[in-house]
Amino acid sequence: MAIRRGRGVAAINYPTGMNLGGDPTQALVHSTPTGNFMVTLSSVDLGQGMKQIMAQICAETIGVPTDRVVVDTADTDTGPHCMGTFASRGTHRAGNAVIQAAREARQVMLEVAAEELEVNASDLETDGQGNILVKGAPQRSISIFDVALSAHFKRGRSISGRGMFLIPRSYPEKETGAMKPSTCYAHACTVAEVEVDDETGEVTVLTVKNVFEIGRALNPKMVEQQLVGGSWMGISHALYETTEPYYPNRDHGGTDFNQYLMPGPGDLAETEIIVLERPSADGPFGAKGPGEMCANPQIPAVANAVFDAVGVRIDTLPITPERILRALKAQAAG
Repeated sequence: MAIRRGRGVAAINYPTGMNLGGDPTQALVHSTPTGNFMVTLSSVDLGQGMKQIMAQICAETIGVPTDRVVVDTADTDTGPHCMGTFASRGTHRAGNAVIQAAREARQVMLEVAAEELEVNASDLETDGQGNILVKGAPQRSISIFDVALSAHFKRGRSISGRGMFLIPRSYPEKETGAMKPSTCYAHACTVAEVEVDDETGEVTVLTVKNVFEIGRALNPKMVEQQLVGGSWMGISHALYETTEPYYPNRDHGGTDFNQYLMPGPGDLAETEIIVLERPSADGPFGAKGPGEMCANPQIPAVANAVFDAVGVRIDTLPITPERILRALKAQAAG
């Protein structure tokens, strides 16, 4: 009996969004009288940081600091239409809609500023700090605060914009059934190193090295946090989480997370994240959706590492000590 070490590799690709009905998402952007901007969406922030990213996208498009943007994820009764926060679509679909809405709002803002400065709107630019300048003559400027006041109380203009992102719908080919389910794909590769006790069946994940290609990382630190957390979730899916033996009868099932097996801090592996940026042609500033893909490649990588360590292939999740020992017993009997 011994502790055996193995290494497993897995590579995946993952679609951003879907093709159901064009996968539409809408966004609204408007200025307050004080020159702040409100983004209204029906896309929900599930903790992945959508509000922060939408604020960054809006601010970059209009040309204001991010802290001048507030994102309101309303609801389906009062907000613009959204298919939902799923399929790793939030940044890509909602981000594109926000860009469209912000561009329209920016154009109105520049038109009002042009009237105040007595120049053409095409001669103006923003400095990213809350001011609008005349190109080539930055001493001639006006604050966005003053532009908003002028629009609301003097010019009778609404600094607002509407955005709608819709992908070309793909229909299956009659002969082959082939279709294009998405417009862009993210990619990942994971290498997992494990130790397996061939007497107890216990698996210890030593290291997990992940490489993700996600388009462009709009907020690198948030991306890193999401990918590290997703990697730990993948390990949890591979080795721990299950509803058994209660499914499909939940009468005696766990009632809270104290009774649900997940890895604790001592079970988490040394984790390395490498992000490759290959901007997507149709993504907002090149972004795709890392989303659900974060927790996918670790599962087959761990399974392959277990196989490399003890020579048994486990194709049912989670890869429990019992399943490993049964497979080793069957292997020995065979």
